[in-house]
Amino acid sequence: MLARIEAAIKAGEATHSGQVRFVVEGALDGKPLFRNQPARERALDVFSRLRIWDTEHNNGVLIYLLLADRDIEIVADRGIDSKVGKAEWERICAGLEKEFRAGLFEHGVIKGIQEVSRLMAQHFPKQAGGSNELPDAPVVL
Repeated sequence: MLARIEAAIKAGEATHSGQVRFVVEGALDGKPLFRNQPARERALDVFSRLRIWDTEHNNGVLIYLLLADRDIEIVADRGIDSKVGKAEWERICAGLEKEFRAGLFEHGVIKGIQEVSRLMAQHFPKQAGGSNELPDAPVVL
């Protein structure tokens, strides 16, 4: 499954100059748990820790899944977020949640990656000579 998610990220990034990361975390441990950290705040921490904000065009996107809370968050860097906006990210999250409720985890993740990639291609089409700035492999915390 992780290899198919990575392949979906690679395929999407072939159409745009953005960077997409997918992170799944089973449960919060240690400091985040003791601070009663909400999923959104944790997603922002992961976004920062993985340096998704550190792309040439400020167009990195994190799709974060906290399994324990069944919460999905999308964190987008300012370059892409200013073009897409909160409502569109929330729509994609809602679609992921619907797929997950139906037991279609892998399908939902890949569909979410494809939707993010579609938006990225619309606003940041692939440019000649662009590099892959961040790893495509999903991260399991």
